[in-house]
Amino acid sequence: MSPRLPRRIASIGLIIVTLSCVAAGAELDDVQRRGELVWAADQEGGGPHVFPDPADPRRISGFEVELTELIAGELGVKGRFLQGQWDRLPLLLGQSADCVINGIELTPERRRDYSCSRPYFGYALQLLGRRGAAPASFAELADPGPSGPWRVGVLTGSAAEMEMRARSVRGEVQVEVIGYDGTLDSLEQLQSGVLDAAVMDDCIFAFYADRYAKLRAVDRPFAGGFYTVLTSKATPGLAAAIDAALGTLITDGRLKALYDRWDLAGRQQMLILRDAAEVPPASQRTLVELIRQTLPLLLSSAGMTIVLACASFPIAIAIGLAVAIGRLHGPVWLAPFLTGYVEVLRGTPLMLQLYAIFFLLPKVGLVLPALLAAILGLALNYSAYESEIYRAGLKAVPLGQFEAALSLGLSKWQALRHVLVPQAVRIVMPPVTSDFIALFKDTSVCSAITVIELTKRYSVLALSTGRIVELAVVTALLYLCMSWPLALVSRWFEARLERPAGTTP
Repeated sequence: MSPRLPRRIASIGLIIVTLSCVAAGAELDDVQRRGELVWAADQEGGGPHVFPDPADPRRISGFEVELTELIAGELGVKGRFLQGQWDRLPLLLGQSADCVINGIELTPERRRDYSCSRPYFGYALQLLGRRGAAPASFAELADPGPSGPWRVGVLTGSAAEMEMRARSVRGEVQVEVIGYDGTLDSLEQLQSGVLDAAVMDDCIFAFYADRYAKLRAVDRPFAGGFYTVLTSKATPGLAAAIDAALGTLITDGRLKALYDRWDLAGRQQMLILRDAAEVPPASQRTLVELIRQTLPLLLSSAGMTIVLACASFPIAIAIGLAVAIGRLHGPVWLAPFLTGYVEVLRGTPLMLQLYAIFFLLPKVGLVLPALLAAILGLALNYSAYESEIYRAGLKAVPLGQFEAALSLGLSKWQALRHVLVPQAVRIVMPPVTSDFIALFKDTSVCSAITVIELTKRYSVLALSTGRIVELAVVTALLYLCMSWPLALVSRWFEARLERPAGTTP
């Protein structure tokens, strides 16, 4: 062994440790040295927290935008906004964000996994309904609705979701809790009649009440809590400085003035914050306890992934094959329309297509259940890709065979059915199988329309338990167990295609 090898290994190790320390998050002196505090939030969450300024969408507005400017000013720096998805914002700590300020509720789990500042805002949860429609009171949720459990929309990962799911498990309410990635999604679905009710922080509905005039608050707010600023546990100096900054803003009246300016009851907020109680951190579960408690949920969500893939892919194959045949052997006038169909579906994101099916169709009176919308969206999206695969397979069959079939008296469609299509199917099976494996992974996009499949369930559990790595391993193993048999099938088809003609297995 070269005498330089141990030194090189040590140098590499030192570099890795150094990079790890850098990635762990910027401390107060680092923040002040670069002159900016990078704070993460989600514009999609909307007002009154953080949202695009109506006068200039390139700018962001909201009371937390102004609060961050005040905190950054106390630290002697400027704030720099970083966009992220709300339920994944804590993952940015130690990577690209110094802190998270976006209506993050103070919970025992967050106290355990992150540094939480003193509370800066007190909230309560509000049940919402349509005017003139049930439920007329929160008590009505104790019994099933006219068509079964009440469908209640919440923001994924929020205190509203945790509260309603906990009450449902305890049997206090008969509800189906449906999580949305955006706050306004549940309001849109409630107004369209897809949902029976929604639950969110009271300040959010108060901000949007004029826009959603058909909706109303049901009963008084309940189950209150506090917002906190999250920082990494690796940056205690920064956490202490933010805590001190909030204390100064409360003491000198600037926080009250901010809340009064945003019509957030500044006087009441100061009284709430003055009496805010400390939230103790949650205890850490052992790995065995973690797996025992989360594996059933992950398995159930893996089942949903299988249902989505197995239900949508045969439809995609049927549509794709029909489109391919229509383009090659159908009427001349039909080909441009089918080509446009393929290009539109291939040229637009799957998530946009799912949003159009699930959120836009209800506006014209066509309401599809989330599962059906997810299956339809996946099938239509993948049908475009399957069409191109089958078109290539059909063109790979020698044209002479088609002409020979016609000369023997077969009609065009008989020749396609008995001669061309069977050979094309044999040729394209390996790429089709690979597409099926890809579809398994693309089912994760369906979480955008409230379908909780395996990836979304992992995301929710990882953030709620703080066990990101352990659950990632379990989730990866589940995906591998589902996709590995398909990979073997794909290799088997490839081996059959490579076998010389005339040979027997």
